[in-house]
Amino acid sequence: MALDVLASATRREREGQDIVHLEIGEPRAPPPRVVREAALSTLDGRRVGYTEALGRPSLRARIARHYRDTHGVVVSPEQIAVTNGSSGGFALAFLALFDSGARVAIAAPGYPAYRNILEAFGIETVTIESARANRFTVTAEMIEAEHLHRKLDGILLMSPANPTGAMMRRDTLRDVCETCERLGIAFISDEVYHGLTYGEAAETALKFSANVIVANSFSKYFCMSGWRIGWLVLPEQLVRPIERLQQSLSISVPFLSQIGAEVVFDAQDELEAVRVGYARNREILLHELPGMGFDFLPADGAFYLYADISRFSGDSIDFCTKLLDATGVGTTPGLDFDRRRGNSTLRLSFAGPEGDIIEAMRRLKTWLR
Repeated sequence: MALDVLASATRREREGQDIVHLEIGEPRAPPPRVVREAALSTLDGRRVGYTEALGRPSLRARIARHYRDTHGVVVSPEQIAVTNGSSGGFALAFLALFDSGARVAIAAPGYPAYRNILEAFGIETVTIESARANRFTVTAEMIEAEHLHRKLDGILLMSPANPTGAMMRRDTLRDVCETCERLGIAFISDEVYHGLTYGEAAETALKFSANVIVANSFSKYFCMSGWRIGWLVLPEQLVRPIERLQQSLSISVPFLSQIGAEVVFDAQDELEAVRVGYARNREILLHELPGMGFDFLPADGAFYLYADISRFSGDSIDFCTKLLDATGVGTTPGLDFDRRRGNSTLRLSFAGPEGDIIEAMRRLKTWLR
């Protein structure tokens, strides 16, 4: 639905309407200068072809170094699989881990593509509902209770999360890892919003388990969404199955994207400046939205606020449509993230320019009077 809203808003822009985009789940900032320069330099007479299925060795080594530098975790480059975005990584992981008919748990509210990909592969999705009362966190106890009710083959959790911005605390993440190990549940940790936090830093599940599968991406913190490149960190026994799947499904990740991804780690100053801009946008929303009647938890990370709109509407699709029609402000209905409870919520992205956030708040305040 987020992409449907984006398509509608973009069409209106083409027709001349002034649109403010709070529906887009990607950075509005360009990729860092070193990325653009590396890609242009590569195009100057250099062959652009296939690479190794799991990625260029130098990129895999650089990603492994990132875990050592950022988290103090030793990861072998051989454990890294470079993928076509985190989305491609999820498809590879699901195919390698689960047979048709397997049961995999996901959180609600949560990223809707998980369910869509799993169900396309004939995998049964099990919804574990998180609540505001526990900061939208799925706990080890919730996982074990579901597993005892009926056996789970896997679980997929994101921290920081889309759409809530909630982040699992260190002890919670550790307990989830240990519980999954004890019960024989495959745990996929989606860490695509790592780097985008507004207090304490996010922990990686690799600190607590050698059997976890970690998915990450260059799309969010690294501002390379359109380059379609991400990575998996894999237990040793999954490396060869993932390699064979990648060879068959896509051969390799685009060469130019890999060139850009390798140097983006050197753009820390630019990337941190973008994150600081998100932090300012977040503060604007935290200041303005409560006075308009929106109820929400401050985001620990990512670049979203997930707001309760029950004061205004019990139909999030209708509310977002009317908001776009009347004000030109695009938002995403909560039904995209929670099929049972999402009619009373919406997601606002603060990944755009500060001026857009200020203007969106002005229009929203005027409309709700």
